[in-house]
Amino acid sequence: MDIVIADDAVLLREGLRHILERFGHRVVASVGDASELLTAVAEHLPDVAVVDVRMPPRFRDEGLRAALRIRTEHPTVAVLVLSQYVERSYALELLESGSGRGVGYLLKNRVGEVEEFLDAVGRVAGGGTAIDPEVVVRLLEDRRDHALLDRLTPREREVLALMAQGRSNNAIARTLVVTEAAVLKHVGNIFAKLLLEPTDEEHRRVMAVLHYLREGTG
Repeated sequence: MDIVIADDAVLLREGLRHILERFGHRVVASVGDASELLTAVAEHLPDVAVVDVRMPPRFRDEGLRAALRIRTEHPTVAVLVLSQYVERSYALELLESGSGRGVGYLLKNRVGEVEEFLDAVGRVAGGGTAIDPEVVVRLLEDRRDHALLDRLTPREREVLALMAQGRSNNAIARTLVVTEAAVLKHVGNIFAKLLLEPTDEEHRRVMAVLHYLREGTG
C-alpha cells in the first residue's frame, strides 16, 4: 500500500515509516503539519493517510480537521488518526464523517503493538473501521442512559466492544475462543436488545452501533 504519514514528532514519523516499510508498504510522503499533509494526499492519493490529531501551529485539532477534509475531498483515501489520549468528541466526529473509504482512531501507544497497528492499517485500507479498544470502553462508559446496554449479558458486551473495533464475526470468534455460530447468535441478540437492525455490511454495522452510542452521550 501507498501511505502518507503526518506527525510533528520526527522520531514517531520515522518509527512509523520503519514499521510500514519493513512489512512491504511504501511511505510516499512523511510530513510534519496539516498543510503539508493535505498537499501530499492531493499529490499522491495514497491508500491510507496516518494522521496525528494535534499538529502545528496550535497543536489542537489541526490533524483531525485535515483528516475530515481528506474524507470529504478524497473519499478513496482511507484515514487512520492517532491520538495521545482518548478524545471522545474527536473520535465520534471522525467516525461519523463522510461515506468514503475506511477510517480508524487509535491511541498512539497502540503503535508499539506492531501487529495490532498493522492490522488496523490493513483494515481501514480495506474499507473497514479500526477503533482503539480504550476508545470503545470510554464510549460505553460515557453513556448517560444505560437502560438498553444494561440488557446485554457480559459476553454480549464483549462482542459489542469487538464489533465497535471493526472486528469481523470470524475475528471475534477467534478472540473469544468460541464458534462463529455463537458469535452470530450474540450479534443478533445485541441488535435486538439495542433496537438496531442487523446488516451484513461490517462497516455499516459498526457505524450503526457508534451512532447509537453517540445518541446516549453528550
